[in-house]
Amino acid sequence: MPGLPTMPRMKHIVVAGAGKIGVTIADMLAASGDYRVTLADRAVGRFDGLNPSIATKAVDVTNPRELSDLLKGSFAVLSAVPFNLTGDIAVAAKEAGAHYLDLTEDVATTRKVKRLAEGAQTAFIPQCGLAPGFITIAAYDLIRRFDTLHDVRMRVGALPKFPSNALNYNLTWSTEGLINEYCEPCEAIVNGERREVPPMEELEEFALDGVTYEAFNTSGGLGSLCETLNGKVRNLNYRTIRYPGHAAIMKALLNDLRLRDRRDVLKDILENALPATLQDVVIVFVTVSGKRNGQLVQDTYANKIYSAEIGGVMRSAIQITTAAGITGVLDLLATGKIADRGFIRQEDIDLNVFLANRFGRAYAPR
Repeated sequence: MPGLPTMPRMKHIVVAGAGKIGVTIADMLAASGDYRVTLADRAVGRFDGLNPSIATKAVDVTNPRELSDLLKGSFAVLSAVPFNLTGDIAVAAKEAGAHYLDLTEDVATTRKVKRLAEGAQTAFIPQCGLAPGFITIAAYDLIRRFDTLHDVRMRVGALPKFPSNALNYNLTWSTEGLINEYCEPCEAIVNGERREVPPMEELEEFALDGVTYEAFNTSGGLGSLCETLNGKVRNLNYRTIRYPGHAAIMKALLNDLRLRDRRDVLKDILENALPATLQDVVIVFVTVSGKRNGQLVQDTYANKIYSAEIGGVMRSAIQITTAAGITGVLDLLATGKIADRGFIRQEDIDLNVFLANRFGRAYAPR
């Protein structure tokens, strides 16, 4: 791929997790010609049909010895496993002296990663996907333009282009991650105070390009912005975008049927009732208001990314955006465009530098 000079030697990258996102990450890195990729998962059946240049290894990431052996001599490990497993990979990365990147939206996991980053000689970069991830980079680009901040509103959705069920939804990424976002408390800043707000609440409707959407609180999408902007903004919140009607049905499942306490049952129901689709669209929508040169103004970032063919394989929009987020950050790390040790926040990454990257370019407006 054009855009960056060839690296002095191929860097060994371990991608943990061979789900839809993990395989896309491995494919994108291997196709660049600058990375030697090992894809690791305990479900070896997921390795079928891979690019032959990608090495594979059957590994149980809950086994510390197997993890340690896997990461020896690697430049970085990219975690694409469910949120409840990625903390173990971060521990192993520190012990192996490898850089660590993940996609997690889980707040507790990110706090663990931040503790591990203290005094580390390698970089720990969590939340490198879409939300948290790219939306933080895009929002902070707007935030930098203001002298005084009032409100920062961040909205993201991965939606089917052709909804055909009562939920108006198809499964497009990790079911565990989806349920976690719908159940865990959400960070926010409300009237200048940092607090937790309940998930699935504060429902709103808005229109974009003539289409009506709803949005509601979900966990993890703000990344580290609550800490970064604490005391600097009046209101900061993140909400997930869906088609109207989705929130009401999910709240009935989670609250009235008490499936928030039986997440394994809810996961089974969703995975056997909602088909996956490659025909999806990712919406990124950020509005920031405040004072600039003494005047009250508002700036907006809005973008839609659609499914597309990459390397001869059709990929969904959520696969493309999530994989581009973490591969773009890895590329910036490998080429010295961002810091290479300690805890790296998504807001530390410049939007223009990210979009100029060969992987980050997937977010460039069409």
